[in-house]
Amino acid sequence: MDSFPIIFIAFKVFVLGTGMFFAIKWHYDQGKKENGRAKQRAVLLAGGKVATVFVLSLLGLSLLTFGLGRMLGLDLNLP
Repeated sequence: MDSFPIIFIAFKVFVLGTGMFFAIKWHYDQGKKENGRAKQRAVLLAGGKVATVFVLSLLGLSLLTFGLGRMLGLDLNLP
C-alpha cells in the first residue's frame, strides 16, 4: 500500500510525457508537410513553450502542495 503513490506518480509522468512527445511530434510532422522552414520553426518554438509552461506549472503546483502540507503538519517524507 505504501508503494502505490510512487508507482502511480511514475505511471502518470510516463503517460503525460508520452502524450506530450506525440503531440509535439504530430505538430512537427504537420509543419514538415508544408515544407515551410518558418512554420516548422514556429511549431518547434510553440512545442518548447508548451513543455516549459507544463514543467514550470508542475513545479509550482508541487511546491505549493508540499508547502501547504508542511503548514498543516503532514508528514510528507518518502519511505
